[in-house]
Amino acid sequence: MENVAIFDSPGKGRGLKASKEFWAGDVIFSEASLAAVVFDSHAERICHSCFRRQEKLQRCGQCKFAHYCDRTCQRAGWAEHKQECGAIKAYGKVPNENIRLVSRIMWRIDKEGSLVSDLQLTTLDELEDHLNNMQEDDLKELKVDIHNFLDYWPRTSKQHTIDDISHIFGVINCNGFTVSDQRGLQAVGVGLFPNLCLVNHDCWPNCTVILNHGSQSAVNTIFHSQRRIELRSLGKIAEGEELTVAYVDYLNVSEERQRLLKTQYFFDCTCEHCSNKTHDDIKMGGREVEGVKPSDEQVKEATNYCFDMMQKMDKARLNGDYHEVVKICRQCIEKTEPVLAETHIYQLRMWSTMSEVQAYLQYFEEAADYAHKMVEGYIKLYHPNNAALGMAAMRAGVTHWQAGLIEVGHGLVCKAYAILMVTHGPTHPITKDLEAMRMQTEMELRMFKQNEYVYHSMREAALKNKPMTMLHEPKSVEEGIKNLFHRRK
Repeated sequence: MENVAIFDSPGKGRGLKASKEFWAGDVIFSEASLAAVVFDSHAERICHSCFRRQEKLQRCGQCKFAHYCDRTCQRAGWAEHKQECGAIKAYGKVPNENIRLVSRIMWRIDKEGSLVSDLQLTTLDELEDHLNNMQEDDLKELKVDIHNFLDYWPRTSKQHTIDDISHIFGVINCNGFTVSDQRGLQAVGVGLFPNLCLVNHDCWPNCTVILNHGSQSAVNTIFHSQRRIELRSLGKIAEGEELTVAYVDYLNVSEERQRLLKTQYFFDCTCEHCSNKTHDDIKMGGREVEGVKPSDEQVKEATNYCFDMMQKMDKARLNGDYHEVVKICRQCIEKTEPVLAETHIYQLRMWSTMSEVQAYLQYFEEAADYAHKMVEGYIKLYHPNNAALGMAAMRAGVTHWQAGLIEVGHGLVCKAYAILMVTHGPTHPITKDLEAMRMQTEMELRMFKQNEYVYHSMREAALKNKPMTMLHEPKSVEEGIKNLFHRRK
């Protein structure tokens, strides 16, 4: 950890600062999880060792709960699962993800005695648990978890005090990191990374965090590389500058970000973007046409209408009624698009949903139009190297390619690739997928420029012989990763 140093940050507690200069895309440090578990809701669809999504998983023959890609992953995950397996069998049921994570942490502490090493900057005792700041309902839930933990914890394992158990529950409640699937598209689990907990929040950060699943494909586990998080620089960072990440999505207005941070992480954000309410005006503003803006009352009315329609849209989406989703979105867009700015966050949400659902239904041209509008709005709001912008550009590029709009599609794919090279790095699976797409669209673009008619004829013939694969259902993709740290709802 020679690249960083701990310091006392006024008003924030401890923090990390750079011990040398960094540039965009540099890995400042990487860290393996102290422990990590799959979410309860994904237990049968995600490998409990490598956190990859697989269609067919093999179930642990003992506890019947843990699932793995194959015997290689099962062997790789046995060290973490061994005691958990026996405890689940003895308990007779599977405890929730928080209890499972706390148990894995405590088993590791008991096994290793001390978790402090040259690579670890802090101990669990030094991490904040914020038990004194918890709301009454959260405290009740915590007490239930502790009670269930005590029933679950084997009598043959080392016994711990209630204070120690409560502290670890508090730590993971406000410091548990959301673990994604192998492509980084969906939150599938939660883990604890102690060094990451020292990195403070800023709504306009200079770093981002990405989960690197390492290499899990080798038959012999000795050749596996460890699953880890990477703290990556978003731009130039000077020596001695504080390292920061965003705990919540910048797409929220400052008041909402401050509310989320206070509720979930128990601090008041005083960053420059919150203090100055940067971009709040255009996030909730009206559309200017030839120098004329709608009145505040018109913007308020359109905003409220859009909010109400989003509630209906979410309900239809949850029910899998995607044609109803399209109907609701279309009705809302027709009424509010002339009034709301192209950066209005509700408008962006409608465009994003419309693009995603129409692509799923294979109405690619309309999907591409809305995806492009969404990216244009994101560009005006997000940091140039924000991962959410890169993912939106990637989705828009693929949608344009599916619609046969190869010129715009290639441009968007290239933009996405440039961003993800910084935020994810060249070895991440999604960056590799994007590189293959970039090469494909570049080849097709050259063909298109040589002879437009031949290009479209060949494309049409290819699609007849091999229809495009259906996309994932929108409701599964939309779960996404909204915040940096995870709190169980």
